[in-house]
Amino acid sequence: MNAFTAAAVQIAPVYLDRDASVEKAAEIIAEAAANGATLVAFPESWLPGYPAWIYGRAGWEDGVSKDIFARLHRNAVEVPGPATDRLCQAARQAKTNVVMGLHEVDHEYTHGTLYNSQLFISDQGEIAGLHRKLMPTHAERIIWGQGDGSGLVVADLSVGRVGGLICWEHWMPLARYALHAQGEQVHVAAWPDAPEIEQVANRSYAFEGRCYVIGAAGWLTMSDVPEDFEAPEALSASINPAGGDQGAAVLMPGGSSIVAPDGEIIAGPVYNKETILYGEVDLSRIPREYQALDTAGHYNRPDIFDVRVDRSPRRPITWTGGSAAATGGSAAAGPAGTEG
Repeated sequence: MNAFTAAAVQIAPVYLDRDASVEKAAEIIAEAAANGATLVAFPESWLPGYPAWIYGRAGWEDGVSKDIFARLHRNAVEVPGPATDRLCQAARQAKTNVVMGLHEVDHEYTHGTLYNSQLFISDQGEIAGLHRKLMPTHAERIIWGQGDGSGLVVADLSVGRVGGLICWEHWMPLARYALHAQGEQVHVAAWPDAPEIEQVANRSYAFEGRCYVIGAAGWLTMSDVPEDFEAPEALSASINPAGGDQGAAVLMPGGSSIVAPDGEIIAGPVYNKETILYGEVDLSRIPREYQALDTAGHYNRPDIFDVRVDRSPRRPITWTGGSAAATGGSAAAGPAGTEG
């Protein structure tokens, strides 16, 4: 498939409600597919919403913050699990590939840690990849754990080789390089929202990696926040003064865009409204750009620079000897099982 339509979702989730957001995602996927999209990209932590309150409420031993985290934890997603099963069903029924930003909960070890993740789903309804954000930014570190190199992968989907990074990972040069070196053709850049400097990052990534970038940026207003949210005043730090005439304070004004492999913006950026942004991707444009620049190929100097990526998953514990029942592990060998 050389040419296809991609879609960047700039629609609010059902904030802090996993199950309702999954059903809304299924409707969005169906709508985008009906409009011709065979790749649908969602923003950072869309399921069930970016934790915008952290910048206004990050105090140590803050009881209200703990209550909100517990609420988020209850609405996080196991991979795989019932929520991902429903997303896979929606992708299969729509015959479209999906990249979903979500709060993932660890279900192999402590069951306590959350991760900021991107889930890659094929148009056959199969999980094709999972990336956990390597380095949560600033106050995000009170919400999410750190991912590892096992998620620096490019998924082979029907539309091509698709990878992704989340927000400020786009300023991690070696994370970018790890995806460039895998021949990434389409890159999903997931953002909570995307002001001007994020547009610079999208265009730079496309030019550097000689790939298309689908920049999916979030949309959220105070009217999307549930009435029983524990600390609405904490969200005031995130209100966007240029949010447009929406009848409610805008927390995340969007900024979705689609960029070609020469850095040309071919769709968007679009701000201050809820929408699905569409753009045409033509993979035959990529080889033309390789003539001048291939950062992991002929424009690299491996005799000077030695880049190594450790893709092994980082387990918090390794059981040796004994039985799974005695150690508390699962009966099957693997991440939560026994070794030795």
